[in-house]
Amino acid sequence: MDDIVKAAMAKWPNVPHCYGWLGLDERGRWWMRDAAAQAAGPFAGPGAHAASRGSELRHAGLIAFIGRNYTCDDEGQWYFQNGPQRVYVELACTPWVWRLQPDGGVVSHTGQPTDAQEALVDERGWLYLVTPLGVGVVHSQDVAQAAQLLEQHRWPLVDVRSATLPERYGFVPSPAARRASASNAIR
Repeated sequence: MDDIVKAAMAKWPNVPHCYGWLGLDERGRWWMRDAAAQAAGPFAGPGAHAASRGSELRHAGLIAFIGRNYTCDDEGQWYFQNGPQRVYVELACTPWVWRLQPDGGVVSHTGQPTDAQEALVDERGWLYLVTPLGVGVVHSQDVAQAAQLLEQHRWPLVDVRSATLPERYGFVPSPAARRASASNAIR
Protein backbone atom coordinates (compact mmCIF):
# COMPACT_ATOMS: atom_id res chain seq x y z
CA MET A 1 0.00 0.00 0.00
CA ASP A 2 1.28 3.49 -0.84
CA ASP A 3 2.70 5.51 2.09
CA ILE A 4 0.43 8.45 1.22
CA VAL A 5 -2.58 6.13 1.59
CA LYS A 6 -1.38 4.87 4.99
CA ALA A 7 -0.90 8.47 6.16
CA ALA A 8 -4.41 9.44 5.02
CA MET A 9 -5.90 6.43 6.81
CA ALA A 10 -4.17 7.45 10.05
CA LYS A 11 -5.26 11.09 9.70
CA TRP A 12 -8.92 10.32 8.83
CA PRO A 13 -9.77 6.92 10.34
CA ASN A 14 -13.57 7.09 10.11
CA VAL A 15 -14.30 7.90 6.46
CA PRO A 16 -17.34 5.91 5.26
CA HIS A 17 -16.75 3.11 2.78
CA CYS A 18 -17.85 3.44 -0.83
CA TYR A 19 -19.91 0.72 -2.57
CA GLY A 20 -20.85 0.12 -6.19
CA TRP A 21 -18.63 2.76 -7.80
CA LEU A 22 -15.76 0.61 -9.06
CA GLY A 23 -15.85 -2.61 -11.07
CA LEU A 24 -13.28 -5.14 -12.27
CA ASP A 25 -14.16 -7.10 -15.41
CA GLU A 26 -13.07 -10.54 -16.57
CA ARG A 27 -10.22 -9.01 -18.62
CA GLY A 28 -8.68 -7.06 -15.73
CA ARG A 29 -10.13 -3.68 -16.75
CA TRP A 30 -11.34 -1.22 -14.13
CA TRP A 31 -14.69 0.53 -14.60
CA MET A 32 -15.94 3.72 -12.90
CA ARG A 33 -19.64 3.27 -12.17
CA ASP A 34 -21.35 6.61 -11.72
CA ALA A 35 -24.90 6.92 -10.40
CA ALA A 36 -26.39 6.34 -13.89
CA ALA A 37 -24.39 3.11 -14.38
CA GLN A 38 -25.44 1.85 -10.95
CA ALA A 39 -29.08 2.69 -11.67
CA ALA A 40 -28.85 0.74 -14.96
CA GLY A 41 -28.31 -2.51 -13.06
CA PRO A 42 -25.67 -4.73 -11.52
CA PHE A 43 -22.09 -4.77 -12.79
CA ALA A 44 -22.21 -8.52 -13.53
CA GLY A 45 -24.58 -11.45 -13.46
CA PRO A 46 -28.33 -11.49 -14.16
CA GLY A 47 -29.60 -8.09 -15.23
CA ALA A 48 -26.17 -6.72 -16.13
CA HIS A 49 -25.67 -5.03 -19.48
CA ALA A 50 -23.27 -2.58 -21.12
CA ALA A 51 -24.81 0.53 -19.54
CA SER A 52 -24.35 -0.87 -16.04
CA ARG A 53 -20.60 -1.33 -16.54
CA GLY A 54 -19.95 2.42 -16.54
CA SER A 55 -16.84 4.03 -18.02
CA GLU A 56 -13.60 2.13 -18.49
CA LEU A 57 -10.66 3.70 -16.70
CA ARG A 58 -7.80 4.39 -19.11
CA HIS A 59 -5.43 6.65 -17.16
CA ALA A 60 -2.28 4.56 -16.62
CA GLY A 61 -1.31 6.36 -13.41
CA LEU A 62 -4.74 5.89 -11.84
CA ILE A 63 -4.85 2.22 -12.87
CA ALA A 64 -1.39 1.66 -11.34
CA PHE A 65 -2.46 3.46 -8.12
CA ILE A 66 -5.55 1.26 -7.83
CA GLY A 67 -3.44 -1.84 -8.44
CA ARG A 68 -0.94 -0.94 -5.72
CA ASN A 69 -3.73 -0.36 -3.20
CA TYR A 70 -6.02 -3.29 -4.10
CA THR A 71 -6.67 -5.77 -1.30
CA CYS A 72 -9.47 -7.55 0.53
CA ASP A 73 -11.02 -7.37 3.96
CA ASP A 74 -11.54 -10.23 6.41
CA GLU A 75 -14.91 -11.04 4.80
CA GLY A 76 -13.48 -11.57 1.30
CA GLN A 77 -14.68 -8.25 -0.07
CA TRP A 78 -12.12 -6.73 -2.42
CA TYR A 79 -11.50 -3.01 -2.34
CA PHE A 80 -9.19 -0.23 -3.43
CA GLN A 81 -7.90 1.86 -0.53
CA ASN A 82 -8.29 5.40 -1.86
CA GLY A 83 -6.64 7.53 0.78
CA PRO A 84 -8.76 7.12 3.92
CA GLN A 85 -11.69 5.56 2.04
CA ARG A 86 -12.27 1.95 1.03
CA VAL A 87 -13.81 1.73 -2.42
CA TYR A 88 -15.30 -1.76 -2.65
CA VAL A 89 -15.01 -3.45 -6.03
CA GLU A 90 -17.77 -5.17 -7.98
CA LEU A 91 -16.26 -8.29 -9.54
CA ALA A 92 -17.44 -9.54 -12.92
CA CYS A 93 -15.74 -12.87 -12.35
CA THR A 94 -12.95 -13.27 -9.77
CA PRO A 95 -10.75 -10.90 -7.74
CA TRP A 96 -7.77 -11.65 -9.99
CA VAL A 97 -7.23 -11.78 -13.73
CA TRP A 98 -4.10 -13.66 -14.77
CA ARG A 99 -1.83 -12.90 -17.71
CA LEU A 100 0.58 -15.59 -18.81
CA GLN A 101 4.13 -14.64 -19.66
CA PRO A 102 6.12 -16.14 -22.58
CA ASP A 103 7.98 -18.41 -20.13
CA GLY A 104 4.68 -19.62 -18.60
CA GLY A 105 4.91 -17.31 -15.59
CA VAL A 106 1.72 -15.84 -14.14
CA VAL A 107 1.17 -12.13 -13.46
CA SER A 108 -1.96 -10.50 -12.03
CA HIS A 109 -3.88 -7.65 -13.64
CA THR A 110 -2.20 -5.45 -10.99
CA GLY A 111 1.29 -6.56 -12.08
CA GLN A 112 2.03 -8.97 -9.22
CA PRO A 113 3.90 -12.14 -10.23
CA THR A 114 2.70 -15.39 -8.67
CA ASP A 115 2.80 -19.13 -9.19
CA ALA A 116 -0.17 -21.25 -10.20
CA GLN A 117 -0.83 -24.34 -8.09
CA GLU A 118 -3.76 -25.77 -10.03
CA ALA A 119 -6.07 -24.96 -12.91
CA LEU A 120 -9.85 -25.03 -12.88
CA VAL A 121 -12.26 -25.22 -15.80
CA ASP A 122 -15.95 -24.37 -15.41
CA GLU A 123 -19.09 -25.40 -17.25
CA ARG A 124 -18.59 -22.58 -19.79
CA GLY A 125 -15.01 -23.61 -20.54
CA TRP A 126 -13.54 -20.65 -18.65
CA LEU A 127 -10.10 -21.32 -17.20
CA TYR A 128 -8.99 -20.23 -13.73
CA LEU A 129 -5.72 -20.57 -11.86
CA VAL A 130 -5.38 -20.97 -8.10
CA THR A 131 -2.30 -19.19 -6.71
CA PRO A 132 -1.01 -18.04 -3.31
CA LEU A 133 -2.77 -14.72 -4.04
CA GLY A 134 -6.10 -16.46 -4.62
CA VAL A 135 -8.20 -17.60 -7.54
CA GLY A 136 -8.37 -15.72 -10.82
CA VAL A 137 -9.59 -16.12 -14.35
CA VAL A 138 -7.06 -16.51 -17.16
CA HIS A 139 -7.28 -13.57 -19.57
CA SER A 140 -9.05 -14.63 -22.76
CA GLN A 141 -6.02 -13.71 -24.88
CA ASP A 142 -3.89 -16.21 -22.92
CA VAL A 143 -6.15 -19.27 -23.05
CA ALA A 144 -4.33 -20.84 -26.02
CA GLN A 145 -0.99 -20.61 -24.19
CA ALA A 146 -2.64 -21.98 -21.04
CA ALA A 147 -3.97 -24.94 -23.04
CA GLN A 148 -0.43 -25.73 -24.17
CA LEU A 149 0.79 -25.57 -20.57
CA LEU A 150 -2.03 -27.87 -19.49
CA GLU A 151 -1.05 -30.35 -22.20
CA GLN A 152 2.47 -30.26 -20.72
CA HIS A 153 0.95 -31.08 -17.29
CA ARG A 154 2.10 -27.75 -15.86
CA TRP A 155 -0.85 -27.71 -13.45
CA PRO A 156 -3.43 -30.26 -12.36
CA LEU A 157 -6.83 -29.52 -13.94
CA VAL A 158 -10.03 -29.69 -11.88
CA ASP A 159 -13.63 -29.28 -13.06
CA VAL A 160 -15.60 -26.66 -11.12
CA ARG A 161 -18.98 -24.92 -11.28
CA SER A 162 -18.53 -21.17 -11.65
CA ALA A 163 -21.26 -20.48 -9.08
CA THR A 164 -19.20 -22.27 -6.40
CA LEU A 165 -16.05 -20.17 -6.83
CA PRO A 166 -16.95 -17.33 -4.41
CA GLU A 167 -17.69 -19.62 -1.49
CA ARG A 168 -14.93 -22.09 -2.31
CA TYR A 169 -12.26 -19.38 -2.56
CA GLY A 170 -13.69 -16.88 -0.07
CA PHE A 171 -14.52 -13.80 -2.13
CA VAL A 172 -17.61 -11.63 -2.44
CA PRO A 173 -18.52 -10.80 -6.07
CA SER A 174 -20.69 -7.81 -5.14
CA PRO A 175 -20.02 -6.03 -1.85
CA ALA A 176 -22.76 -3.53 -2.81
CA ALA A 177 -25.38 -6.29 -3.15
CA ARG A 178 -24.19 -7.89 0.07
CA ARG A 179 -24.49 -4.57 1.88
CA ALA A 180 -27.98 -3.96 0.46
CA SER A 181 -29.05 -7.47 1.46
CA ALA A 182 -27.74 -6.95 5.01
CA SER A 183 -29.56 -3.59 5.23
CA ASN A 184 -32.84 -5.19 4.10
CA ALA A 185 -32.44 -7.99 6.64
CA ILE A 186 -32.15 -5.45 9.47
CA ARG A 187 -35.43 -3.74 8.56
